[in-house]
Amino acid sequence: MRSIRIGVDTGGTFTDVVLVDEQTGEITTTKTPSTPADPAEGFMAGVAKILGGAGPRDVTGIVHGTTVATNQLLEDRIADLGFVTTEGFEFILEIARQSVPDGYGNSYFWVKPPRIVPVHRVRTVGGRLDHLGREVRPFDEAAAVRAARWFRERGIDAIGVCFLHSYANPGHERRMRDVLAREHPRAVVSISSDVLREYREYERSVTTLVDAAVKPTMRRYIANLSERLQAPFSVMKSNGGVLSAAEVVHQPITTVLSGPAAGALGAALIASQAGRPSVITLDGGGTSTDVAVVVDGEPSLTTEGSVGGYPCKIPMIDIVTVGAGGGSVAWISPEGTLKVGPRSAGADPGPMCYGRGGTEVTVTDAHVFLGRVPPHLLGGEIPLDPASAARGVEALAGKLGLTPERTATGILEISAFNQCNAIRRITVQRGLDVRDFPLVTFGGSGPLLACRLIDILGLPAVLVPPDPGNVSAFGLLTVDVKNDYVRTCVTRDLDLGAAARIYAELEAEAAAALDREGFTEHVHVRGADLRYYGQAYEVRVPAPAGPIGAAWRDTVLDAFHTAHEKLYGYGYRDDPRHGVEWVNLRVSGIGPITRPAPRRPVAGPAGPVAPRSRPVFFDGPGEAPIHRRTDLPAGAAVPGPAVIEEYGSTVPVHPGFTATVDDHGNLIIRPAKGADA
Repeated sequence: MRSIRIGVDTGGTFTDVVLVDEQTGEITTTKTPSTPADPAEGFMAGVAKILGGAGPRDVTGIVHGTTVATNQLLEDRIADLGFVTTEGFEFILEIARQSVPDGYGNSYFWVKPPRIVPVHRVRTVGGRLDHLGREVRPFDEAAAVRAARWFRERGIDAIGVCFLHSYANPGHERRMRDVLAREHPRAVVSISSDVLREYREYERSVTTLVDAAVKPTMRRYIANLSERLQAPFSVMKSNGGVLSAAEVVHQPITTVLSGPAAGALGAALIASQAGRPSVITLDGGGTSTDVAVVVDGEPSLTTEGSVGGYPCKIPMIDIVTVGAGGGSVAWISPEGTLKVGPRSAGADPGPMCYGRGGTEVTVTDAHVFLGRVPPHLLGGEIPLDPASAARGVEALAGKLGLTPERTATGILEISAFNQCNAIRRITVQRGLDVRDFPLVTFGGSGPLLACRLIDILGLPAVLVPPDPGNVSAFGLLTVDVKNDYVRTCVTRDLDLGAAARIYAELEAEAAAALDREGFTEHVHVRGADLRYYGQAYEVRVPAPAGPIGAAWRDTVLDAFHTAHEKLYGYGYRDDPRHGVEWVNLRVSGIGPITRPAPRRPVAGPAGPVAPRSRPVFFDGPGEAPIHRRTDLPAGAAVPGPAVIEEYGSTVPVHPGFTATVDDHGNLIIRPAKGADA
């Protein structure tokens, strides 16, 4: 059997596939149109295409990045979801958490997002634990039975359970799960002590309910894929790890940022091997653009993320997503101004130039109209219809009273500013200077606006990897198995013995999960969440391995003071009036894999290849040279105006910029005056 691994990333427009032969190191890439009605169809088509007809049984492993859970939440397809909570707390979802976006001064009043479960589908059960997990009132089994039967009679088959202080003692929740299994056996149940064993009742409740909401969909999807593949596979998680499909169906919430996480990790590895360990990553697809920050080779993590307006307090790579992809629709607001996105034409019908019945102008149509994208995709596999794009742009221009060229350029300018706003949110708003970070841009549409992003943000350079359209799929093959475990322990005077016991329990849970995944080598990474006493939110810092004593505690405290000062510009390291409070103890269990190296550039042509040309509109109309990327050897420099084309993406090089090929095959784009810097 060949020792090969395949990564499959399902996007809104295309499904990207990468195959790595672990014996030879050879990397093969391809793309196939996504099938939104049944993502498994696109998945199977991509696997069949890259294997050239061979069966998946010949494959060592398959890793999948999926948007199934994400799309269900973004599209608010949540129905027949029930909630069981502690008696007297039935309005916890209504009380929620005060969080007003952008303050009160933006000419609108903030309205709470709709609750994930309406109050009439909430049942309460008697019983009470205190914050240390001690039983104050016993669990009311009779009320639990009544609740289970109530859900069964109404056909509510997805149920989340969150009892007060169950992070300290899961006993009551587990008894409720047993009652539901007995009285309502077809129900799919998530309990908060399994999903998020961490305090803050509202966030824990919503996170648990999100898990319950997507669990039936993910189980059907995974079962469908497993039946078609007849081979085991793994699924990418939001935290930067993977998990076998057999395990991920029990914790589907961990997949809500599956694809974007893989892209950030793949770009981080490519940039590090090119000598750039700290970068911004930008993944431009058909529907959205995903932006992350990588510092010293590692993408930033957060536990304060949300999807579709629902807080998901699980560890995930810190990604900002905006509706600024190639399929983003250009439209005119009621005030008569041009807008772009967030609505997308998607894969079906897609942009007007796809010729599938699309009737709205998109970002891709604007690129095609201006000649910056060739009249085909995927090396000619998907022909485009430039005439349809032109008709759409001209009709929109007539409504705006602009020339078609100004309209198309304006669409791209608005899209560029939308992407810039996402980059600012993840850099400037987090205290980072965007000018200190090169940008790694990838995805099918990611490199299209690279030069404008340099102009607008003052970026030092943009790096475009080889096969940029497949970086996310490549990233899937660079990822370790990773599970996260957390335990709340709120105290200003940490009991070192208690901390040692909690870490030992978390590490035992992590080891058991890695054993089930078949790993003999385990890596346990500790962390802790701390805050100054009186603060509402905490800072996550690493905690060293080894014995837990006074030196260990002092190391964690020092890391907290340093991180707090870096994040907020101040700290109280030497001020005894501001005590430090420990909040959560964390462990990540990691099963390491052998990572493939990014593809080295193959030998180029024996001599220089004269580029062809076509009309391309940049600052004005004119002929521009069109280069094939495979014809550019290391050290080659392409001055703008020019266009560099390859199988899965296109790089327009604007006038005043130069794209240079480095020793790793990456394109480095800089303003011409800094091309040799």
